[in-house]
Parts: sequence; C-alpha cells; structure tokens
Amino acid sequence: MLVCSCNFITEEEIEDTIISLLDEDCWQLIVPAKVYHAMEKRGRCCGCFPNVVDIIIRTTEQYHARRDSTEAEIFDFMIRLKQFHEENRRADLERRQKGHRAA
Repeated sequence: MLVCSCNFITEEEIEDTIISLLDEDCWQLIVPAKVYHAMEKRGRCCGCFPNVVDIIIRTTEQYHARRDSTEAEIFDFMIRLKQFHEENRRADLERRQKGHRAA
C-alpha cells in the first residue's frame, strides 16, 4: 500500500526500515523523520506522517512481541512518546526569555 505519494513510499518499505532501525537498537524512539532519514528521503507535505506514526507503533509492538523479552522490558510506546514530547516542550519553554519578546 502506498503511504507517501510525494516520495512513492510503500508501507512495506517503511516497515523494513523500522525493523532495521530496531535491529540496531531495539529500545530507541523512532519518529517519522528518523525513518525518512534512514530511507534517504524527506517529508515534503508531511501529510503521511500520522499514518507513518501508526505504522511505527504497530511495527515496533510486533517486533517486541516476537522478540524474547520479559514483561519488565516491555512498555507502552505511546506513553514513552508522550513523555518525549513533554520533555522537549519543557526544554523549549526554558529557553524562552520573557524580556526578549517581539514587538
């Protein structure tokens, strides 16, 4: 199935890329930009990114379900993704200085 019509990327290509990234480090956080970078592509209109996120979540969960992991090692990727966004949001807020506002 064609996921990205701008770059003509199929769901299978995205899944293969995610699996190769997970083979390198199975606990890394994978985001659409990382997948596109690994495929040497760029998000153009980025309309496919929500679908790519769904593919990342599904593929990662299947990868870890097939892998011999203990329950202690398995966690919810959506929770980790939300924590990642929250940490980056806090970092952005800390960099802002109230005295340097645009007029």
